[in-house]
Amino acid sequence: MLEKFLDTTHFESYDDFMKNFKINVPDNFNFGYDVVDQWAKTNPDKNALLWTNDKGEKIQFTFADIKRESDKTASYFQSLGIGHGDMVMLIMKRRYQFWFAITALHKLGATVIPATHLLTEKDIIYRANAADLKAIVAVGDSIVVDHIQNAKSKCPTIKHYISIGPDIPEGWDDFTTGIEKAAPFVRPEHTNTNDDISLMYFTSGTTGEPKMVAHDFTYPLGHIITGTYWHNLDENSLHLTLADTGWGKAVWGKYYGQWIAGANVFVYDFDKFEPVDVLHMIHNYHITSFCAPPTVFRFLIREDLTKFDISSLKYCTIAGEALNPSVFEEWYRLTGIKLMEGFGQTETTLTVATYPYLEPKPGSMGKRGPVYDIDLLTADGRSAEDGEQGEIIIRTDNGRPLGLFKEYYRDPELTHKAYNNNVYHTGDVAWRDEDGYYWFIGRVDDVIKSSGYRIGPFEVESALMTHPAIVECAITGVPDEIRGQVVKATIVLSAQYKGKESPELIKEIQNHVKRTTAPYKYPRIIEFVDELPKTISGKIRRVEIRNKK
Repeated sequence: MLEKFLDTTHFESYDDFMKNFKINVPDNFNFGYDVVDQWAKTNPDKNALLWTNDKGEKIQFTFADIKRESDKTASYFQSLGIGHGDMVMLIMKRRYQFWFAITALHKLGATVIPATHLLTEKDIIYRANAADLKAIVAVGDSIVVDHIQNAKSKCPTIKHYISIGPDIPEGWDDFTTGIEKAAPFVRPEHTNTNDDISLMYFTSGTTGEPKMVAHDFTYPLGHIITGTYWHNLDENSLHLTLADTGWGKAVWGKYYGQWIAGANVFVYDFDKFEPVDVLHMIHNYHITSFCAPPTVFRFLIREDLTKFDISSLKYCTIAGEALNPSVFEEWYRLTGIKLMEGFGQTETTLTVATYPYLEPKPGSMGKRGPVYDIDLLTADGRSAEDGEQGEIIIRTDNGRPLGLFKEYYRDPELTHKAYNNNVYHTGDVAWRDEDGYYWFIGRVDDVIKSSGYRIGPFEVESALMTHPAIVECAITGVPDEIRGQVVKATIVLSAQYKGKESPELIKEIQNHVKRTTAPYKYPRIIEFVDELPKTISGKIRRVEIRNKK
């Protein structure tokens, strides 16, 4: 499959990769037809999706199965009047029907809006009206259904509510019955152009209403690098990315790049996350490749790994938040596997990563890849020197890179603010070392300026997280007449330290940070809380902490 899109698929070194990697983009590319159906044609019995759940159920789907079921689903959607350009929201947790539905909607030229089951009534109303949703396909469980039912009267554009079960509420369509009774699928004469919107995410920003990030139909090709050259997958891989289908990480790690590489995607469908279950999955199913946020690895290294045979696991990648070097070292000690970090946004595909050709530096995101022209921009508009902090930007003077978002839907002003004069501003701050490795600092608005120093929240949080008293923390800046700002730590204590808050513990934590990182970065103010304020996607809302009186 790779040969269909790349002139060269194997590279001897990072330099070779940077110089010779090039994606050939077909006209009117459609992932459903050009990848899924192509696999079904050339290798129909090839394993595509291994689904299991916390009840012990298990189904292995081949590409022929995915083609058949996505065709039936597309025909069913057609019978409801869903077609080119229609907006359809999928709230489907980790149910295997998600892969039928998203592939079917691609085949129809519709726009897919994956969404989390954590949405409230207010969230659903906002999203439905902002995007003029035509249909919602959702899991039929009580919490999700109740929120949608309560929102229905305020969502006038939605014509169809479709349940995949187990319950089919009154007035809803039955997805399973619909696809079983569907007529043979007839491919539309015109499905899409490359510029049409295929996928849209509502980003859960730390301020304001969520933005609608729109991607065109070529976006999946941008994940060739994700699947083959970061996850390091091939046709013999069984890959697990730990992500709900409502988040962008799902198409990053459970769909586009993985199926282009020919990997078998492993899906574990659960309601309550238990770290030990991941080890059971690796042990029982012989998973070869695993991607998860660093937080998950922090949990895993606390388990007794000697109780599991995880020898099938050959490669591990991390993303979603910056990696604490101590987690890298401990995972490597326990497994012999180096964690390969990657960086990107909902608005992009993978932009910076530790590729297989590179030796990872614990705590570094890695180096830039061949698709995006990455630079660091200082506050005064210069390209940052090595060792100097700057905002991560993407330059597009030589053309728009594959995978960069099309626009913030229906918000040209916001689009222009982020992407203007051939520069896309990520809003993230990093520095680059002399070897070309990038090191994450934090969001532009989160960087603390104290006594002439620029202090990134992550570097202080990393130091704090190595103290046994701390389960979770957030670093913010507090105005100070003398220093401009001082560092404040908002801390959630571990169970054994709860109730032991004291001036002595504060001093101990401050001294720990001074020993672990540069002394000037230590938090002069420490507040203990039961929980940190977060967005619906789990990002810490530092703005709420800063604004707290």
